[in-house]
Amino acid sequence: MKTNKVFKVTTGIIALFTLKTSIPAAETIQSEAVKSKRPNIIVIMSDEHNQKISGCYGNQIVKTPNIDKLSNQGVTFTNCYTNSPLCVPSRNSFLAGQYVSRCSVWNNRCWLPTEDYPTVSKVLNDSGYETILCGKMHLDGTRRHSMTEIGGNMNKVFMTGKGVRSTIDITKPIPGISNRFTQIASSDTSSVLKHDRNVTSATIEFLKNRKPQEDKPLFMIVGYLAPHFPLIVPEKYWLNYKDKVPSPKLPKNYVEKLPLNYQHLRYNFNYEEVPEEYVKKAREYYYALTEWVDEEIGKVLDTIKETGYEDNTIIIYTTDHSENMGEHGLWWKNNMYDSATKIPLIIKYPDQWQKGQRRDNVCSLVDVTKTIVDLSGVTTENNWDGDSLVPLMSDPKSEWKDIAISEYYAHLIASGMTMIRQGKYKLIIHTPTAENGKTVYELFDLEKDPEEYTNLAGDKKYKDIITKMYDALVKEVGEKPELTELRCIQEFTKGYGRVKAKTAKPVKETKDSDD
Repeated sequence: MKTNKVFKVTTGIIALFTLKTSIPAAETIQSEAVKSKRPNIIVIMSDEHNQKISGCYGNQIVKTPNIDKLSNQGVTFTNCYTNSPLCVPSRNSFLAGQYVSRCSVWNNRCWLPTEDYPTVSKVLNDSGYETILCGKMHLDGTRRHSMTEIGGNMNKVFMTGKGVRSTIDITKPIPGISNRFTQIASSDTSSVLKHDRNVTSATIEFLKNRKPQEDKPLFMIVGYLAPHFPLIVPEKYWLNYKDKVPSPKLPKNYVEKLPLNYQHLRYNFNYEEVPEEYVKKAREYYYALTEWVDEEIGKVLDTIKETGYEDNTIIIYTTDHSENMGEHGLWWKNNMYDSATKIPLIIKYPDQWQKGQRRDNVCSLVDVTKTIVDLSGVTTENNWDGDSLVPLMSDPKSEWKDIAISEYYAHLIASGMTMIRQGKYKLIIHTPTAENGKTVYELFDLEKDPEEYTNLAGDKKYKDIITKMYDALVKEVGEKPELTELRCIQEFTKGYGRVKAKTAKPVKETKDSDD
């Protein structure tokens, strides 16, 4: 391990700082796009937004005018992936700029190794940025990673580091369906609506009261919960989609052939036999809640313009992971199909890149982290797993790695799984379980089979492709997934040894702990 001792600001006065955390060194990419005046950076992160449910990504039904406008003003990435299809691992991976297996954020009860871990917020704060958090980032109640939280305490999770693997008998169906399907309704109030309205109002108030400062730029994360369940939204939004949203596609006898991990998800989340009327209603209300949060985002975007921030502010819109919406017989996230892992990413920086551009290159959230560091004018030896997207945004012909990694070692599965998207192919690796003792692969050609229905892994002519992609994944992550799974089990079996004073019992990982 090498200690990262120095980083510096590439614009204005050079400053030297010492970072406390020991981390491997990595090559730094210098930014050519940074202005002489350091830019403000505002990241708007929704929760569980399926990329396909956006007008700018080709959906002709949903109404997302504000996200679409941002897309028309910036650079839109069509093949961006989360690094973990679950809330806490994804968001902490984004903050750290590292894959979840490298920073050990395995599930929704894990945190980064230390409070002063060299997150993007800490690095920018130490370099002179004012770092602000408004809204949910699924942090432990004791940690903010150098960010000042506004709008009230919205991050109260008690992290225990504990986790489990599913060992139940999935051949014995559980009667009924998940109570989440009862949380779909027309209403002006819900936990999500209340939270997100507070995020919007607190962000607007902060921006109006804080004037742009040349000597102290702003880094701000605005964290929304919508369109995450419960799918509750005012009726006027739902009426826009009533009887208009198509049903999920599901080939005959497809569900029975799903890998063991997904059978466990279907059983544990209790959505094996969801009535058609519930499927229809859930999809319509998901569209409606997406439109609703687009309006909230629009209010923030308008305020950025009205308060004089727009000209020197980078705006990034993305989400932590996607939502299956019944595709592949699955709901919510927790898997490696595009319905759970592919996410929207839009980056706008006035006067830097031509408006309305699109990039089809494969990337992921850790690349966004490195891009933020690059655009901030900070150079550092931190071991960011990602690469800056700045060269690619500046020139679509720039050389690019075209790789994305996503990992899921969290709850309600039989064994950890990971995927690599490389070019047109996606390889999914299900690590061995005690029952089958072997690694299971899924391979998809996303050009010919974008919906991922035809697993090519059993065809001998793809053997070399599987081997090459597996090796590329190991090289990128630094460890074989089979060994990562064993390390994960060791770590979350031990946990952190934290006990809540009121209950005197550790918080257990449950099917609803992906709040």
